[in-house]
Amino acid sequence: MKIGRFQHEGVLTYGILDPEEQEWVLLKGDPMFAGYETTGERAKITEVTLVAPVIPRSKVVGVGKNYHDHVEEMKSVTGGDVPKEPLLFLKPNTAVIGPNEPIVLPAISNKVEHEGELVVVIGKVAKNVPAERALDYVFGYTIGNDVSARDLQVADGQWARAKGFDTFAPLGPVIETEFELADAAIQTRVNGEIRQDGNISDLIFDVPAIIAHASAAFTLLPGDVIMTGTPAGVGPIAAGDTVEVEIEGLGILRNPVKAA
Repeated sequence: MKIGRFQHEGVLTYGILDPEEQEWVLLKGDPMFAGYETTGERAKITEVTLVAPVIPRSKVVGVGKNYHDHVEEMKSVTGGDVPKEPLLFLKPNTAVIGPNEPIVLPAISNKVEHEGELVVVIGKVAKNVPAERALDYVFGYTIGNDVSARDLQVADGQWARAKGFDTFAPLGPVIETEFELADAAIQTRVNGEIRQDGNISDLIFDVPAIIAHASAAFTLLPGDVIMTGTPAGVGPIAAGDTVEVEIEGLGILRNPVKAA
């Protein structure tokens, strides 16, 4: 089931996609908290403007170096070998934007790069969750782009500023509640050129392991999201570019890029 969050007739609304009719079935409230009660109304997909499918209540959790090929390509930048456990960092929820919203390049960085990722949306309070029960706490899945100012990441020696700028966490286009984790292609394109081409089956630490590790450190709240890492092929983006991240079964997250 694909759940969208969108502007419809000037109102922020949630809906369930009816793919056959190409319509949204409008919901009375946020389904994460209010369930799936409908209003009885529908809207054509052409009549709505999608926004970020979720705004995290407290945080965006990132996972660094979670594909073997990405570990290799980053050795000359951030150093290090394959992590022995999930390498976590945080992005502020103010970094979140939705589909078709512009990624804004900060004037203080000369090297901003894309990182297409599978994103987990947490559905209920999670603390000290064992891996074997971790998926019980997942509301659904979406696509993300962990935009990173690589020069600042190197200069700072840690990642908060480099990955935390406003607009550096595009999410969307929808949340899929029944996504198959076993095998799905992930691809990032810039102006139509393929930059990243991987598969989520290649994650070093899978989703249950990540949730267990993160929830052992801090409480995950409904609406928090976890960006699970990016495959090899990260690269620079520039003003005027269009970045697309596509995950099989989830759709395409598309964002233009502009200067500050």
